[in-house]
Amino acid sequence: MESAIILLDDLTDQTTKQMLHNVVMRKRKFEALEKKYLQWVWAALAATLMLLFDVYFYIAVPYSYSFAKMFTVFVEGFGHFIMLGLALGANGYMVLMKKKMDKAEKEYQGLRTEIISKSNILWEQEESWKSRHKVFEMMKKKFDINLYHENK
Repeated sequence: MESAIILLDDLTDQTTKQMLHNVVMRKRKFEALEKKYLQWVWAALAATLMLLFDVYFYIAVPYSYSFAKMFTVFVEGFGHFIMLGLALGANGYMVLMKKKMDKAEKEYQGLRTEIISKSNILWEQEESWKSRHKVFEMMKKKFDINLYHENK
């Protein structure tokens, strides 16, 4: 558990601390997947551009007089299939990473929203209700997690 969450002591009970820890872990997972997704976006873009340049300069320009000849040259060149496979693979993995990232964001936002909606239950006692803004402030400063509003 994060030291900042452990140091909340009297401001929250153990259950709330565990929920805060879970939302921090889900945010980190989401951010890691977002970073991987952006890397794969660039990889897919680079692979696709390499394929397009390869096809344009080595097939389309020299053999522009005949589509059949362009197709034959593309099929005969093993390197073209490797480039095509790389481009398709990178684009496919990028789509997969997008789905994983969206799922992680949905889990993170769901838990964050749950904490906000259950705040009256989590901070039932009068003293803890008055000091819950300190917890919200700490979560915003340390982890950039907004618990003040349900919207992103």
